[in-house]
Amino acid sequence: MQQYGTLGAVADTDAAAANHFSTTFGVPAFYSADALFAQGQAQVVAICTPNGLHARHSIAALRAGLHVLCEKPMAIASEDAQAMVEAAQQTGNQLFIVKQNRFNPPVQAVKQLLDTGMLGRMLSVQLNCFWNRQPGYYAQSWKGTRSLDGGTLYTQFSHFIDLLVWFFGPLHLHSALLQNMAHGGVVEFEDCGVVLGSLADGAPLGIHYTVNAYQKNMEGSITIFAENGTVKIGGQYLNEIDYQLVKGYSIQNLATGNPPNQYGTYTGSMSNHPQVYANLLQVLSGHGQMINSLADAVETVRFIEAVYAMAGL
Repeated sequence: MQQYGTLGAVADTDAAAANHFSTTFGVPAFYSADALFAQGQAQVVAICTPNGLHARHSIAALRAGLHVLCEKPMAIASEDAQAMVEAAQQTGNQLFIVKQNRFNPPVQAVKQLLDTGMLGRMLSVQLNCFWNRQPGYYAQSWKGTRSLDGGTLYTQFSHFIDLLVWFFGPLHLHSALLQNMAHGGVVEFEDCGVVLGSLADGAPLGIHYTVNAYQKNMEGSITIFAENGTVKIGGQYLNEIDYQLVKGYSIQNLATGNPPNQYGTYTGSMSNHPQVYANLLQVLSGHGQMINSLADAVETVRFIEAVYAMAGL
């Protein structure tokens, strides 16, 4: 396995967790983010803290002279997301946001189709996110709290909103119906929703999402209806071409994608973090461009924030 860097230290407010990783990897342990940022030897810090702390920790790390790789979502408020961008600009340090689904082979193939204009004018787009999260996923955790988790669209499905932004640019919101149907008393927000919007050119956009799929994740898909073709990226994690009929073209010989991340009782998105780190090193060495733009990351937060505001959450 290719090595993308050397782990220099770990930090966790849970001393037992910090000590476990310290012993496992033979590196110093710190018990606060500020102590880690001040240790003076690292070049890059990965922010893997609860969603509601991403902005605070990223800005502090940037100001401490570190490049930052922040897990999704970038933040759970657009004001905080913009503050992160401004901190990166002011300090001259790089800020990267993890959006690993951009590296899925079917996603990249469809992105190329869109960029070349082969599909022609967009007619409508449908995003389906049908996953499962049992109550135990949220037990004794920051997950499910409004202040640190933010909501299902932030934690489970911001990757999917990011791809819509990457494919089509800023999204326009028209209506949103969000409900908590099966997680009452478990989470402080919705567990399912239907959102209606449009693309910049007016093409209708539908988003249907839930974490109430029975027992396991069912589907993550984007279906594009366009002037010159129809394409559906599907599977559980946007890892397959489920349907394609494009004028004069066929997506062929896709590389085998990485398997989904395994978290014990549930699975997550595709395990493309090596590509994320490879892109980070390309940018820092001056030999590449950031695939996950900060403008797109901010737009993703802005759209999700607008959905919750329209739904009164």
